[in-house]
Amino acid sequence: MTRAEPLVLGVDQGTSATKAILVDAGGEPVASATAPLPVRHPAPGRVEQDGEELWRSVREAVSRCLAGVPPGRVAAVGLSVQRESLILWDRDTGEPLGPLVSWQDRRGTDLCARLAADGAAPLVRRISGLPLDPMFSASRAAWLLARHRARDGLCLGTVDSWLLFKMGGGHVVEVGSASRTQLLDVRRRRWSGELLDLFGIPAGTLPRVVPSSGAHADAAALHPSLAGVPVGAVLGDSHAALFAHAAGEPGRVKVTYGTGSSVMGLTGHAEPDAPGLDAPSGGPDAPSGDGLCLTIGWDDGRPAYALEGNILSAGATVTWLAGLLATEPAEVARLATLGRRGRLHIVPAFGGLGAPWWDDRAQAIMTGLGLDSRREDLARAAVDSIGLQVGDVVSAMEHAAGPVTELLADGGPTANADLMQWQADVTGLPVRVARRPELSALGVAHLAGTASGVWSRRELSGLPRHGRRYTPGLSSRERHRALAEWHSAVARARHRTSRSGGAEAEASDRGS
Repeated sequence: MTRAEPLVLGVDQGTSATKAILVDAGGEPVASATAPLPVRHPAPGRVEQDGEELWRSVREAVSRCLAGVPPGRVAAVGLSVQRESLILWDRDTGEPLGPLVSWQDRRGTDLCARLAADGAAPLVRRISGLPLDPMFSASRAAWLLARHRARDGLCLGTVDSWLLFKMGGGHVVEVGSASRTQLLDVRRRRWSGELLDLFGIPAGTLPRVVPSSGAHADAAALHPSLAGVPVGAVLGDSHAALFAHAAGEPGRVKVTYGTGSSVMGLTGHAEPDAPGLDAPSGGPDAPSGDGLCLTIGWDDGRPAYALEGNILSAGATVTWLAGLLATEPAEVARLATLGRRGRLHIVPAFGGLGAPWWDDRAQAIMTGLGLDSRREDLARAAVDSIGLQVGDVVSAMEHAAGPVTELLADGGPTANADLMQWQADVTGLPVRVARRPELSALGVAHLAGTASGVWSRRELSGLPRHGRRYTPGLSSRERHRALAEWHSAVARARHRTSRSGGAEAEASDRGS
């Protein structure tokens, strides 16, 4: 690279770490760094982080990434963040008033159950585009505010809100992140008075909703050499990965594999009616399109809407099993290649099931266990559960929006060729893997670079993106049998028998 070539810094603040990359004018990363971030589990169902530790993690990753880079080389900064997590802080002092409550946290389960019993689920779905589920922010927002009701000067925000506040950008939230709070009118792109009243959230505590691109803050607080450099783009992590894939054509769906997984595809409509999303049914044997979310992918002058399905436990399942077997996740992945497929099934409903079922009463189970079961079979079941869950969401997307022609994959687990081949096999679709496994930082760097003039839209579209391609290898009959066995296990996790067996227990009829 030449001295004059501009660089763009992409920062991805994730659940377990913050990653920073420097991207050159050819779209290639030239430097990267990672800083870990602790996750705490103070009680069953509770998952917390520390807001100040998160801020330090971001600054540390940026500092490491910029080591040796002369001032003036970085033209723009993009910020990608974990979604649905929330923090409350004092507007005057900037001090956090409690933990950052993670998207994995389930402390809003009881409130969601009460609201569902009162018949509020259709209202929430119609306005927010999201099912009434504790994964989304609103129920946790109510919990955070309940501890400080009498206090003035409160700021309630998502991770991007917190970081932009720390950078001097005021109390704002990017519209895509706002669409994941369950408090936004997704079509009007503003806070919904009906939903604020429903969850008991004072409007004055919430940030101002802003577009995804634009000068959100000066990046000087991240590193002294960035003084005067704009934070030109902010995106949710999954949205940033979708942007990096350039998955704008119908039928192309992005799958991000991580702690959980996100399956997302653009709708192609400025203000979609989202047919099929208003009355989730959550049938036990085959997914429908009812379990998908309507989300704002980004707004760079025009809102881009997307359908999304969120899987709560993907890589987390492998990490859990690694702990159980006193080994490392990489060893679980290796053992899986030696395991017997279909002997066991693990349904990782550790905090209920996400898309397309949205069943917070589902229980994590293992089926098919026998005296001949081996640790390799357990590993196979854990890894295969990732692809099977993704397959259910892809099936729901086809039901809601038409045929899917190709899956675009990103995230660390895409390095597992066995998993990627299984994903192609179980969906019957080709899978194209991103050249860079961690796309969130790259995607938000792309958007920040276009906003700052580093690339034109045409130049951006021509950047190299994908590498290895996997094609399906299972016959239709084998695929249907594998899916039937999986759905039987899911039905048991939801306290139901399969339809072929007859009875369905009342406990799971609540579905979403």
